[in-house]
Amino acid sequence: MIRTEGLSKRYGDALALDGVSFHVEQGEIVGLLGPNGAGKTTTMKILTCFLAPSAGRAQVAGYDIFDEPLAVKRCVGYLPEDPPVYNELTVEEYLTYVGRLKGLAGSDLRAARGRALEKCGLSDVAGRLIGNLSKGYRQRVGLGQALLHNPAVLILDEPTIGLDPVQIKEIRSLIKGLAPDHTVILSTHILPEVTATCQRVIIINEGRIVAVDSYENLSQQMGTSRRIAVRVRRPGPELVDRLMALAGVVDVEPEPGQVGSYRVESRLDQDLREEVARAVVESGAGLLELAGTAVSLEEVFLRLTTDEREVTA
Repeated sequence: MIRTEGLSKRYGDALALDGVSFHVEQGEIVGLLGPNGAGKTTTMKILTCFLAPSAGRAQVAGYDIFDEPLAVKRCVGYLPEDPPVYNELTVEEYLTYVGRLKGLAGSDLRAARGRALEKCGLSDVAGRLIGNLSKGYRQRVGLGQALLHNPAVLILDEPTIGLDPVQIKEIRSLIKGLAPDHTVILSTHILPEVTATCQRVIIINEGRIVAVDSYENLSQQMGTSRRIAVRVRRPGPELVDRLMALAGVVDVEPEPGQVGSYRVESRLDQDLREEVARAVVESGAGLLELAGTAVSLEEVFLRLTTDEREVTA
């Protein structure tokens, strides 16, 4: 659905993108991650034909960004970080206006507007002024305009920034529900959003792709040790000593702010869950919970964007 090959972009002497290549399959939700200035926004502008690359090629929904830019734009719905809404219009008036800009009219426009209102949970506020809506609802309106022409591809830039936890949950659920009817690229700084929403991640740093894979695979590749989360009823230093004495355990650390919870790290080639469980039970600490844990996406992100290690699929 989306394919890029060697995309590069120069702004004078500055190289914003350097040979970026990746693909996104139909129906996928993919997270685009990177530090500020890494090249995320430049990549999105190229894919939406707002900006031409200095070198390389890209196709969106089978259309080439150089040869058929208008066809690409018809296939893409774009939600920028600040939704392009007009506060003096009602939700229905705004969607009607945007629909006409996108070439919709008559029954087609009414049907498209109705689908956008329903899909984005806006039916109850269709007659209200956008300026009187909450930040969460304005974000929904922005998503509604991106969906209005039923695009094959959606490109969303920081769709939950500034929202409260309830609104974030609602928007994430809405985005997840867009697949498999739409292919989604989601750019965000909120790493838990990626693990909650996306099937794969593309990590970009200093204009270059440093990883393209699922979070689970990246976690395994970047891991230097196995981790076990342990929660007990009666914590104490004697439990830590007993766990540290197990062959293969390299560290035992209490979890900050969680009384009775510990993180046990062992060598990567050893699975010590059974031995750890036995040691906790024999210590009399009262085992409440034990589970293997993975390297967090935050750790993966920091290693890839600070150590310059490349992991590609």
